[in-house]
Amino acid sequence: MKKISLLLSLFILVSCAHESSEELTIYTSRQPQLLEPIIETFYQETGIKVNLLSGNAQELMERIAIEGDESKADIFMTVDAGVLWQAAERDIFAEIDSGILKNNIPEYLRDSNNLWFGLSKRARTIVYSSDQFSDSDFSTYEDLADPKWQGKLCLRTSKKVYNRSLMASMIDAYGFDQAKKIVSGWVSNLATEVFSNDTNALKAVSSGQCGVTIVNTYYLARLLDDPKYNNLNLFWANQNDRGVHVNISGAGIVKTTKNKTNAIKLLEYLSSEDAQDFYASANKEYPVLNGALVHDAIRDWGEFSEDGINVSKLGSLQKEAVFLAQEVGYK
Repeated sequence: MKKISLLLSLFILVSCAHESSEELTIYTSRQPQLLEPIIETFYQETGIKVNLLSGNAQELMERIAIEGDESKADIFMTVDAGVLWQAAERDIFAEIDSGILKNNIPEYLRDSNNLWFGLSKRARTIVYSSDQFSDSDFSTYEDLADPKWQGKLCLRTSKKVYNRSLMASMIDAYGFDQAKKIVSGWVSNLATEVFSNDTNALKAVSSGQCGVTIVNTYYLARLLDDPKYNNLNLFWANQNDRGVHVNISGAGIVKTTKNKTNAIKLLEYLSSEDAQDFYASANKEYPVLNGALVHDAIRDWGEFSEDGINVSKLGSLQKEAVFLAQEVGYK
């Protein structure tokens, strides 16, 4: 009888262990409501439950490091290639061998060592007030350093990784000294103190506080739901040379995961056509998968040529971008 009880206990333990191995936990800096519908669909299709733990990206990386081998994180998901690069540098990720991910996600939108993969694209470009200007007034990010824009430019703070990555792309394209001249020109042309976020910069342009800014397109798409901001127009920068600056949201598999096989399944699913149709459009971003649907709110902006820099460089040049901003007084 005791032997039967012992065997039953062992069966229960094995069953529980198997059940927990069918669950995944994502540590993410993305808003949970953007992910919940798609992970529910993944669960319905695969039977694999996905738990979300959301928070600040830097704090989540620190938590993974502190938890060590006992971390519950299977996947770390965040925004900006700069942050994903930092996570790789901190040895958080495991290498992923997946032909599906390599096929679905262009090489320039993933880590060269297959430690992380982009899952949506985030274009950062010029937005201006149609009350003051028209498309013919604009050309490039670099042109906004020209003195003709003095007192007309609004910018988000350089402390945000989005702008650090934009500056990193210019360092890669032009070298540190030339990029420094450009950003110094931006600072000279500021109409106001820098803003804490893109939305406030857009509102300042709309109200006439300034005439032009540089933002991620999804912030504009959200704001245009309100007709009072219909004087905001988008301009695709640098279409005659290196193209629009593009960043990503993305993810990698935490090296201490006990469930790498299912973690790969989830990332592959997020890169698939069905998932991409929702994943990118949920935040009015652009899909990484060619042919996936684009949200109605951004389709009317048309196609654009994008900078083909490997996004991992946006991470490796972050320190130089921070130093550049400090040198020119870009707060």
